[in-house]
Amino acid sequence: MKKDIHPDNYRLVVFEDLNNGSRILTRSTVASEETTKWEDGNEYPLVKVHITSFSHPYYTGEERVLDLEGRVDKFKARAAAGQAAKDKRAAAAQKTKRRAAAKAAKSADEQAA
Repeated sequence: MKKDIHPDNYRLVVFEDLNNGSRILTRSTVASEETTKWEDGNEYPLVKVHITSFSHPYYTGEERVLDLEGRVDKFKARAAAGQAAKDKRAAAAQKTKRRAAAKAAKSADEQAA
């Protein structure tokens, strides 16, 4: 096993979930400038994260939108625009088909007369 490849600055750190406010005290090497008081009365570095196992849908079993950058909304808008364009092309194709059928019927009527 290689020596001196693992960090040696592990310490207790509090991770706070910004979605629901839950907090976890664990060991980490992550740097933080904020501190917080834990249940035992001691001060520990505080790291705020957007999602943890307390709020992730995979672990909670509930489906929620946790998108902070609006990616889901952008995707839904693109999908709706794509569907609208597809419907417009289908309507145009139907219109062309009806015109061709009407033209053929008119031509047949003229030849019959």
